[in-house]
Amino acid sequence: MGDRRQARELALQALFFFDMDKSDPEQSFEVFCANNEEKLTQGVKPFFLDLVKGVLENSAQIDALLNKYSKNWKISRMPVVDRNIMRVATFEFIKCTDIPPSVTINEAVEIGKNYGTRDSGSFINGVLDRIRSLEGFT
Repeated sequence: MGDRRQARELALQALFFFDMDKSDPEQSFEVFCANNEEKLTQGVKPFFLDLVKGVLENSAQIDALLNKYSKNWKISRMPVVDRNIMRVATFEFIKCTDIPPSVTINEAVEIGKNYGTRDSGSFINGVLDRIRSLEGFT
């Protein structure tokens, strides 16, 4: 597995942990990093940090886009795994302009298939593709 895939998967896990823990995000972040120190290698950690901090800092904008383009789904009712995969991908659309949106979507769908439900891949693909095309991320 490549460093960026590993960083995305760890970012998903961290954001899932924050969603479920509901305590101080900084303290939760420190606990998560300490528990996953061996996975946060020199090649993985910088992108992981960019993703997690970026999602947290841009959460209002990211969640607004997810709410706008997810048909019949409020973000609060989405499966936690799917919601956080799409948060990471939407952050990549907004701030990681060196990554083609098609790569971001493909990575999100694959991670969704591995960590989500049977329907996660198609749900994630549909929402992210609407964001990409209707918001002009190319």
